Amino acid sequence: MPTAMESTIDAQETALREALAGIVARRQDALARFYDETVSRVYGLALRITARSDAAEEIAADVYMQVWNQAGRFDQGRGCVLAWLLTICRSRAIDYLRRADQAESWAAPPEAEGSAADDPQDLLMALESGRAVAVALEALPPLQRQMLALAFFRGLTHEDIARHFPLPLGTVKTHIRKALAGLRKSLSSRMRAGALRRS
Repeated sequence: MPTAMESTIDAQETALREALAGIVARRQDALARFYDETVSRVYGLALRITARSDAAEEIAADVYMQVWNQAGRFDQGRGCVLAWLLTICRSRAIDYLRRADQAESWAAPPEAEGSAADDPQDLLMALESGRAVAVALEALPPLQRQMLALAFFRGLTHEDIARHFPLPLGTVKTHIRKALAGLRKSLSSRMRAGALRRS
């Protein structure tokens, strides 16, 4: 006779396997249901491994993109759906940390003699500009921030981003347009505030 806990686990496993079958059939409602049931576990594991909320958001998006593309690879004979999903998440999180380590290990290229970077005022302005962009990006909603990162830092097209999440192309364009408008507004406000302080 199964216990109440075992019955709950069995019911969850059945629901997740049904959702996976729907994902294999390319049904976005099945992906949404699967996401709602599991995202807290995926995000939580990614956050524990990376200790960064922005990294956890990016990893979670990548995990569900992989699920959308590879749901048919799940082998019921090798374990439960959640274990399979968290294995994907762990692999993505470790890949993220490796990429971050590689990026940090690259030495900055030497500046040519007499370059603008030798001027302390120019260097300070460059640092302030970089901080302003970082603050403006951080103020955006997470989804818009992720889309801008994919578009500008990874060079993905709107179509690529629509496939990445997955979302309708029009929705992606709207999010990116709103993100750019928010970025411009935030940067303009900071520039005006800086000009007032200097006057």
